[in-house]
Amino acid sequence: MRKVTLAVAGAGNRGQTYASWIAAHPDRAELVAVADPDPVRRARLAGPGVREFGDWRELLRERVADAVVLSTQDRLHVEPAIALARAGYALLLEKPMAPTEQECREIVSAVAGTGVLLAVCHVLRYTPYTALVKETVDSGVLGEVMSVEHLEPVGWWHQAHSYVRGPWRSERLASPMLLAKSSHDLDWLAYVTGLRIEKVASFGSLGHFRPERRPAQAADRCLDCVLEPGCPYSAPRLYLNRGYDWPTSVLGENEEQVMDALRTGPYGRCVYACDNDVVDHQVLAMELTGGATATFTMTAFTEQTHRQTKIFGTHGRLIGDGESVEVLDFRDGRSTRRDVTETGSNAGDGHGGGDDGVMDAFVTALATGDPAHVRSGPTESLHSHLAVFAAEKARHSGTVVTVPAS
Repeated sequence: MRKVTLAVAGAGNRGQTYASWIAAHPDRAELVAVADPDPVRRARLAGPGVREFGDWRELLRERVADAVVLSTQDRLHVEPAIALARAGYALLLEKPMAPTEQECREIVSAVAGTGVLLAVCHVLRYTPYTALVKETVDSGVLGEVMSVEHLEPVGWWHQAHSYVRGPWRSERLASPMLLAKSSHDLDWLAYVTGLRIEKVASFGSLGHFRPERRPAQAADRCLDCVLEPGCPYSAPRLYLNRGYDWPTSVLGENEEQVMDALRTGPYGRCVYACDNDVVDHQVLAMELTGGATATFTMTAFTEQTHRQTKIFGTHGRLIGDGESVEVLDFRDGRSTRRDVTETGSNAGDGHGGGDDGVMDAFVTALATGDPAHVRSGPTESLHSHLAVFAAEKARHSGTVVTVPAS
């Protein structure tokens, strides 16, 4: 296969993740350009021969790569996605595609008009664990899928980092929690079951991380707070003495930078004194194709661990925990278990192998000219986004909402 050239637009955490895959596969891909307004972030990615741009628009002056990994912030996807596709770049687009239904449709329509390849980073479709679950469902051992229970345990400290103090804390700044965090999950449910989400109801709110929940003695910042040692959301406990990988890397690259961020930046704030508005718990009830049902729970108030799923069929039941799948066959009463390690990988870092998987699929599709390697194209991704928008409409209106077919 030929080597694929790539540019990264948006050199934050997600851009760095995908650039790491490129660096680890020099025989298959080459990073030729980085576009980001922050010179420090650009420098983390750029090496010898890599061109640096302060704005993605500079990639329009001449086509410098086969494709662009578009990993800007959620609300900065639409304009570059459309413009870069029209300039002839294939696109690997970080999810969510965009924060509104209309903008998602604009991206899909514009890309369809260009004929370029678009893959959305629904990375859970590309994990070895997902392959195992889907293989089990498709084998017919469960019979006809009748109902599903799915849990996303966000994790108490992850919620505090990303969705209370961090850039996804506000619908105004980013998008609803269900879109920012859990569009993965609705997409995954449709993918592994092979069923479309047709109707949805939803309940959820910002229940805990609110000013009125703030203890009387709490200070505005953790470093000034007498309650900090016993607080589950202590910023010093989360970020200090843990090395400088994520999430500490978001604050700085050494102790001095991290301490300064805790004193002056958003990550040192009391979780009850932030400008957050996204929900911290939410449930969905869904009707799938053919009358099957599914429930989904997203909650901050857990350990951070793998998603957990139960799939109930007419012939059997599946329990999955992100690392293994257990199947009870009703026909003989036997229970069998398969670990993800049997597929040749594990559910460790990088979304359980999904980050590597989506890059592998995208680069292979470009190198071979075969888009079938991409499992998260515009049509599939649009559907999962439409399901999220319907769920949010249902939550705010207290009604059951039908998900548009396209």
